[in-house]
Amino acid sequence: MSELWKPEFNQDDFCLEQKETLYNGFFKMYKLHLSHKTFSGEKISIQRELFYRDDAVCVLLYDADRDVVVLVEQFRVGAYDSADGPWLLELVAGIVEPGETAEDVARRESQEEAGTDIGEVVPITRFVPSSGGTREYIDLLCAQVDSEGVEGIHGLAHEGEDIKVHTLSAKDAFSLVKSGKINNAPAIIALQWLQLNKEELLGRWKK
Repeated sequence: MSELWKPEFNQDDFCLEQKETLYNGFFKMYKLHLSHKTFSGEKISIQRELFYRDDAVCVLLYDADRDVVVLVEQFRVGAYDSADGPWLLELVAGIVEPGETAEDVARRESQEEAGTDIGEVVPITRFVPSSGGTREYIDLLCAQVDSEGVEGIHGLAHEGEDIKVHTLSAKDAFSLVKSGKINNAPAIIALQWLQLNKEELLGRWKK
C-alpha cells in the first residue's frame, strides 16, 4: 500500500529561539519564541504560550467474557463550568513516572483507580490531545480484565482522588458516547476503537 500522507516538514524545519518559564509547578507553562518554514517557501517567527504536561497513559478495561467495560467517575477541574457538572466518566489513567513503560502505568493505575489486576494489554494509539497550546502525549491502551467484583470507591487520598468504579455493558458505553454523556477524548477514542475491534478481541480473549 502506498503511503497516504507524510509531513512536508520535520524537526529540521523549525527553530526554538527562546523559552521563558512562566510557571513551574505540578504543571508548567512556557512562552516559546520560534521560527519555522511555511508552505509557501517563506519563514515566519511566532510566539506561543505552551502548557506543558508529562506523558500520560489511559487504558480501557474490557471483559470479553461478559462483554462489559470498566470505567471510572471522578471530579475534573477542567470541566468545572460544564452545564452537566464536572464529574466525568473516564478511562483508568495516570502520568508516566521515570523508568515506567505505558503498560507499567496501566497496571499500576488499574490497581489504584479500579482495584483490579489486568491481563493482556493491547496498544490502541498514541496521540496529542490539544496540540494548539498543550504539550502532552497520551498512550491509549485496551486491557483484558475480569470484571467480577470490580466496584467501589478508589484513588489515593494524598493525591486528592475520589474515584467511583462503574461496570457497563459495551453496548451501553457505546450509547453514552453517541449521546455525548461520555465527552472526554480518551474514552471516546477508545470506545469507538472497541466498536471497530470488538470481534477480534472476543476471539482473542473470550474463554
